[in-house]
Order: sequence, then C-alpha cells, then structure tokens
Amino acid sequence: MLFGRGAKQTMVTPAEALPGRAIRPYDVPELHAVNKHPLAGPYPDGFEAAILGLGCFWGAERMFWQTEGVWVTAVGYSGGYTPNPTYEETCTARTGHAEVVLVVFDPKVLPYERLLAKFWEVHDPTTPNRQGNDIGTQYRSAIYTTTDEQARIAKESRDIYQGELTKAGLGEITTEIAPAGEFYFAEAYHQQYLYNVPHGYDCHAETGVKYPAS
Repeated sequence: MLFGRGAKQTMVTPAEALPGRAIRPYDVPELHAVNKHPLAGPYPDGFEAAILGLGCFWGAERMFWQTEGVWVTAVGYSGGYTPNPTYEETCTARTGHAEVVLVVFDPKVLPYERLLAKFWEVHDPTTPNRQGNDIGTQYRSAIYTTTDEQARIAKESRDIYQGELTKAGLGEITTEIAPAGEFYFAEAYHQQYLYNVPHGYDCHAETGVKYPAS
C-alpha cells in the first residue's frame, strides 16, 4: 500500500486534475474471488448498489463482503475528475477520486441504514482526508448515493451518528455525501485483496462509538 504522508490534503480542481484516458488501461476480474458473483453485473433484480469511501479500500471491502445481505463487492475510484484513473495516479491526489467500495446488497435482508451503521462504526468519519496513517484526499470519508432515498437516509444517519459522537466528546463528521458519479473499477490485484493476501495491510481508525440500534 502506498502510504499517504506526503499526499495532498487539498482537493484538486478539475483544471488541475490529471487528464486520464478514454479506456481503462487494465483488466478487471469477471468474478468475485470469494463468492464468485460477477463484479460488474448483471446484479439481481431488486438489489441496490452503495458506493462508500472509508480509507484504504483493502480492509473496507473485506468488512462488507463478510456482511449478511451483501451480494458482491468491488473496489475502485469515485468522486473525482480523471477518467479511468490508475491506482498510482489516484495516490498522487491529483485525480480527485476517493478509494471506494462498491457494495451490491439485498435491501430486504440488509436495509441501507443498517449498511450505513456498519460504515460509520468501522472507520473514523471525523478525520478529514485521513484514516490512521493513510493521509490524502483519496482516503476521505464519503457516501456516494445511487438513489434519492439513499441520499435522504445517508443524511439522516449522519445526523444520528453525529449525536452519538458528540455524546462521546468527539468531533464533527467530515463525510462527503453526494450523488454517485462514475465508479471506476480498480486493478485486478486490488480486488478482494485481503482474501488473496490474508495478512496484508488493513488500516482503519475506528472511533469505538456504536450506531444506535433502531
């Protein structure tokens, strides 16, 4: 993993962003390494997609593929400007993208609010552009919503969790909440990384604050 100590913590502007390219410059596996479901679909009818940024996507993806109701996960880049970025480009903080996890889930088994409860609990949303030793805009906390209902629930859950953080004496949530733009699949070696490298790097800085039970 490329550590972000020297990475920029100021969001790049569209004019400053790397130019990227029209076509993805690498191949992506067809199937999830753990559950063998197709990474890029087709996905089952009635399922939803969530795009979540919570620091280094290696450990974040494993947390979600182990969650009941999740059908498939993939890691990638979203929220920025550079088309079809590479990992190395994203780590320069000059693409504007965050490292994110695409989570396809069955809302009848795993309601979106419960998915977000896990999201809030497994990282520190109060540290801008940082999770643990990983520093830079690509490590920012982010929720990219795919429906209007997701946007409503995301904002409500943020406010609920902020109340719990405030009770615990912690700071303000810095999580970006915005409509999802393009999701770019990351390179093959990033997909399900901690399945292929079980003792690989896994950085997350939890607050220890639980999301209140509904």
